[in-house]
Parts: sequence; C-alpha cells; structure tokens
Amino acid sequence: MGGNQEAHHEDFQLKDTNPLLGEQWPKGAAGPARPAVGGGIAGWLGMDKPSSTYDLVEQMFFLYVRVVKAKDLPLNPVTGAPMDAYVEVKLGNYKGTTKHHDRRLNPEWDQVFAFSKSRVQSNALEVFLKDREMLGLGRDDYVGRVVFDLGEVPTRVPPDSPLAPQWYRLEDRRGGKVRGELMLAVWIGTQADEAFPEAWHSDAATVRGEGVASVRSKAYVSPKLWYLRVNVIEAQDVQPQSRGRAPEVFVKAQVGNQVLKTSVAPAAATLNPRWNEDLVFVVAEPFEEQLVMTVEDRVSARKDDLLGRVQLPLSIFEKRLDHRPFVQSRWFDLEKFGINAMEGETRRELRFASRVHVRACLEGAYHVMDESTMYISDTRPTARQLWKPPVGVLEVGILGAAGLQPMKNRDGRGSTDAYCVAKYGQKWVRTRTMIGTFSPTWNEQYTWEVFDPSTVITIGVFDNCHLGNNNNNNNATGAPPPPPARDARVGKIRIRLSTLETDRVYTHAYPLILLQPSGVKKMGELRLAVRFTCLSMMNMLHLYTQPLLPRMHYLHPFTVTQLDALRYQAMGIVAARLARAEPPLRREVVEYMLDVESHMWSMRRSKANFFRAVSLFSGAAAGARWFNDVCHWKNVATTALVHVLLLILIWYPELILPTVFLYMFMIGLWNYRKRPRHPPHMDTKMSWAEAVHPDELDEEFDTFPTSRQQDVVYMRYDRLRSVAGRIQTVVGDMATQGERLQSLLGWRDPRATCLFVVFCLLAAVVLYVTPFRVVALVAGLYLLRHPRFRSKLPSVPSNFFRRLPSRADSML
Repeated sequence: MGGNQEAHHEDFQLKDTNPLLGEQWPKGAAGPARPAVGGGIAGWLGMDKPSSTYDLVEQMFFLYVRVVKAKDLPLNPVTGAPMDAYVEVKLGNYKGTTKHHDRRLNPEWDQVFAFSKSRVQSNALEVFLKDREMLGLGRDDYVGRVVFDLGEVPTRVPPDSPLAPQWYRLEDRRGGKVRGELMLAVWIGTQADEAFPEAWHSDAATVRGEGVASVRSKAYVSPKLWYLRVNVIEAQDVQPQSRGRAPEVFVKAQVGNQVLKTSVAPAAATLNPRWNEDLVFVVAEPFEEQLVMTVEDRVSARKDDLLGRVQLPLSIFEKRLDHRPFVQSRWFDLEKFGINAMEGETRRELRFASRVHVRACLEGAYHVMDESTMYISDTRPTARQLWKPPVGVLEVGILGAAGLQPMKNRDGRGSTDAYCVAKYGQKWVRTRTMIGTFSPTWNEQYTWEVFDPSTVITIGVFDNCHLGNNNNNNNATGAPPPPPARDARVGKIRIRLSTLETDRVYTHAYPLILLQPSGVKKMGELRLAVRFTCLSMMNMLHLYTQPLLPRMHYLHPFTVTQLDALRYQAMGIVAARLARAEPPLRREVVEYMLDVESHMWSMRRSKANFFRAVSLFSGAAAGARWFNDVCHWKNVATTALVHVLLLILIWYPELILPTVFLYMFMIGLWNYRKRPRHPPHMDTKMSWAEAVHPDELDEEFDTFPTSRQQDVVYMRYDRLRSVAGRIQTVVGDMATQGERLQSLLGWRDPRATCLFVVFCLLAAVVLYVTPFRVVALVAGLYLLRHPRFRSKLPSVPSNFFRRLPSRADSML
C-alpha cells in the first residue's frame, strides 16, 4: 500500500529531460549561419544542420511551398470564360489546396504550405493547377502541373532573406508544355522560418473550413487598459418629478457593462445635491464604449425616476501620468426626461437645464491588474512614458507533451487535438494545434522582455474543439444546433522568474495536473526549455528595493473590495477583446489562464491555506521546543553552552546584533548546498487535492449561484457554519488576549490594575539602581534554572494574566 502511494506521488513530480536543443546543433563559423543552398536533400535529411536562432527547441525540417500567383491561363474549353482556378500542392499522401478565384485570367493566392519531414514518403513534389467544377457534380478539370525533385530544393535558415519566387511553365501529364505559368518558391527550412506561423501544415491536413485558422500558431497582445476615475462633485437645478416629498437623488454611471452609483445626496440639498465621490472603471483602447451618467431620484426600493442623462465619449478625458497634475472639472448639461422634458426643447433652453459637475481623467500611472497579485506577470503602469528599461529576457521553448489523455471521441475512439498557450505580461502566444496525437511535438520558441523578476509566466495546454469538421452535421436532420463548443482544459503550470538562475537553461517535463469533480488527475506532461537572461544585474538587484507596483498604488491606493471588482472587470475586457481576434483566443482559455474563479469559495483551498499557515509557524514552534528542552536541561552540554553564550552576551551586549546576523549568514551558507535545482511546480499535496472529499469537490465546481438540490445546500451550509464556528472561537480567543493586555492599565479590575501599577513602580526603582547586566544575568539564570527548582504549576505572571478581565462577558 505504501509503495503504491509513493508511486502515485512520484507521478506528479518534475522530471529532468535531455533534449537536443538548438544550442547543441553544430555551429558554423562566426557570423550568421548560411543556408546550404543547393545542398538540398542533405539538409532535408539532417546531414548538414545549419545553425538557427531557435536554440531552445529541437530542430524540425519542413518543405515550404509558396504559391504566389498565375498568369496567361487558358480559357475554359466549354464556357469560353476564364476558369475558376486553384492550386493543389501534393507531396506523397498529403495535399493542400489554395482558395479558388472565380473567372480570373491572372489569379493571386500568396499562400504557404509546409510539409513535415517526419511524415514525407516521396522524393517528388507536385503542384497542380485545376479548374473548379462550377456545379460540383464532376471532377475538377486538370490544367497543368509543376514537378520538383526534393534533391534539388535549396535550404534556407533565417536570418537569410526570403527565397525569391520564380515563374514556372505548366506541363501536362506527359511532360509537354501547356499554356499558363505559376509563380512559386520552394525551399527547405525549419520552424524558425518567417512563413511557419501562417503556413498550412500537413499535420493538420484533415482540418477544413473555418477550422484552418484555429490550428495556426499566433501571438496576441492584451488591450491597453486604463482606469477611468470619475469624480462626481455636484448637480445643479435638479427638479424631482413628484412634488411634496424630499428627493433622494443619486448619480449612476455606466461604461459598457460596468455600473456604479454614488450615495444618496442629503435631503436638505434638494435642487443642488452634492456628492464629491469617486467612481472608478476599467476601459480599454481603442475606446469603444461611452460614459453614460444619469441623475435619478429613488422613489421606492424598486423604482427610480430618471431626471437627466448625459452621454460622453471617453476620448474627451485627459490622461494623467502622476498624482500631482490638477484635473480641471467640467459642467455637462443633462438631457431632460419625464414630465419636465419637452419634445420641442431648443438649444437655447438647454442653458437653463439641469447640469452635473464632474472631474474625470484616465489614470496612466496605475497598473491595471487583470490577474491575481499572487502570480502577476506584469507590474508596469499603463502609460508607456513611465516604463523603465527591461532588466532581462525570458525565452521559452515549448518542445512538446507526452502521455496526454483522450479529451473527446472521434470515429469511435479517443482523440486529443492539443495546443499550448503562454501568457507573460501583455503578450500571449499560442502554438499550432497538433491533430489527433497524445504526444504532440511543437518545438516553438518565444521571447518576452522582463521588467521585473518577481513575476510569473503561465503556460496552459488545451484541446481544440473548433476544427470546423462537424459544423453541419445537424443541418440535414433539422435538429437544433448544439451549444457552442468550448476548448477543454488539459492543465497548466506557473514558473516564477525569481526562482530561476540567470543564463541557465532549464529542461524539464512538468506534470499537467487538472482538478476535476471526480478528483485530481494527471493529464500528461509538458516538456519545456526555459532560459532567463539578465541584461543588467545592477538594475535587477536595485528592483528588489523598489515597490512591486507603481507609486500611485501607494500614494492613492484603492480599497481591497475596489481592487477585486476592478480586476474582475479587467479580466472580462481582456477575454472579450482576445475572443474577437482572428483566430480567436477563446474566452474559456483566457479565463483559465487568468484564474478568474480563484476568488470563489473552496473548502479544499481553505484547508490548504490553513495548513500553509500552520507550516509557516512550524519553524518557530521547533525553536520554542528546543528552547524549552534547554530550559529543562534535556541535554546538559547544550544547556551549559547556552549559559556560556548568555554570560558572553551580557558582558559584551554590543555583540548581540552581530552574532544574530552572523548566525543567519552561516545558516544561509549551510542551506546553499540544499538549494532547489529546478523551478517549483504544482504541488498536489500542498493543494490538499489528493485527500479532498468528493462532496467538497462538487461544491468547488458548483455554479454561482448554486444549482444543487436544497438538501445538499442545507448540508453544505451546516458544514460551513461548523467551520466558521471554529474560526470564530479562535478569533475570539485572540481578541480576549488583546483585551486582557488593555485591561492592565484600564482599571476594569481595580485590584489587578492596582497590583500592576505598584509592581511597575517597584520595578522602575529596582531597575534604576541595578545595573542592566545584573538584571539580564538574573533573568537569564532564572529562565534557565534546573528542573529541580521548577514547579509544575503555572507561573505567577501567567496566573495573574489569565485572571484579567476581557470584554467577552459583555457579548450577547
């Protein structure tokens, strides 16, 4: 049994890998590597590997075919009109096609096709030009072809210039020339080629339609987020619709789906209410929403009368880069509503309409947090003018994954179409999707600038459910369309940059651990190569003395509740904007990477945090036990040494602080040999995921508000009350001890306070006439006295303290 548990625990451990990275490839002479043009098949077979800027991934060879355009094409022999031409590129059993153009003599495509070396079983590349059958009833007409021998294809590796396309005359099946020419470029390259991200890949040859765009690798940038601060000062000439009652006027401001309200103005200020309250929103460039402000009168708990409204574009507000510039306030006229509104109101009459006084600006000196501060990846302010130079470069090679679990059924068997997403700072990257494999190989390398080492990169693996192959399955039957598919989570990891040594390459296989309603499960392993390069060690060390966030977060801080609400709104804006990209980075992916649900209640997470706090004090508890053993003479030699140390420190008190710091220095040197050799990873034991109760997991995955049955909710509520009761008792005990300290001089117990005051007077007299060394020596010897002179009963100070009153007896 114990062996099974140990093996199960080992399954979640980090593993060292030894990939053949680019930095181990044979290098040429100094300077940029030159492609072996004309070497052809030698480079294709890996016999002469050129160097590459991709030095953190394993080299992969591809045959690239760029189809640019055609000219002088013949007319359709049946209709006499220009043909609907398209190009088909075929290599062995793999073939890709361009889009077709309707009736053009000189069509243009400019599409790139990439065929992986590992799946090629042919020595010839065929490029066909065909005429699309208009009715779709027969086969497309063959026009001509161009054939390439792979042994004659040149090799190219960036940073060399792209290979120039050339015109090739079309041939018939027997090799004779026919009318028409194709502009093509054919070369052998690696994944470092500029054409790699946008190319059609033979690995995804089965993907059709809209799914083609979703399998390509892509880089994204988060939208530029600002805090919009709206200071609602006052309103003027506000006339309530209902007479004979004191109005309860407030201002409601809305930006997109964010709605905030001021408090109700005092009833005395009926026509000119005043608030002077700040409302803070999150907005993103380009500014698509508008600020809509309404002045309303609260008639009842369920009804508010609209008194006036103004709609303002966000572009009219100035951008503030510091707390010192004064933002000029402005008056805005309100559009009238209700009984005071007149259809024929003229612009001249608006001068006497209600107005609202507002001071608003876009705050550029804050960092808009769209992720938890526990694993934040960027701390820079919004305004680019306030950015400092980078201190390092982070390079990540996403090599591949192994042992992935089947995520869906395809043709009666399990399948996984995995892709990887990495997020650091404002830059998101997405690898290409590997179709139908449990051991995908990406070998893609990405780079980020690092502005603060105390940040975290998040890397997640997902199953692509938007390949476009099953979009029309229900159209023929008339069945309602299925709900939109969601890319399934496979797992994610986090790496804190401050835990990495600079200029060292970390090659590890990280376990992909996913918490499901059925329990924790290992979904596979993700193989990475990570390197953190320092650009300026002095600047990096200086950062450790600086605040983590920009200065405005400390000069004019937000409340904790405000920050949580703003972070949630920022997450929603980032997810919505990235979902509109092409191809989209879908909302479920962004929310999982940003840990949108991290603030939700979880019994498992609460237990994990509790035991983290317990382990935090374990060192202090061990020190207290050691000192207790010294006081009770459990080890005579140790106690004797402590006595000697006590006499030395009393006789030379100036050595106390140097001794403490020297001791910590020695401990640090001693622990250096046991320093971590690899980055930390997801810990299932610390997360309390291995021993979690199934009902607690079901509660964690429940929706908000709950969707469970009433009896289940009652049971969970009672359990929560039980846990909260224990927390309540602990908090009450802590409050009791603090109140007892306050009562020492509070005269709630006059006899106890009298005794303590007399003791303080006597102690002051004694300490005035007695040298400090004598007092310290007597106190130390008394504390370290032999057990023969100790009593099992509590000490006098403890007895006195426990008798002091607290305010617990005043609680209901």
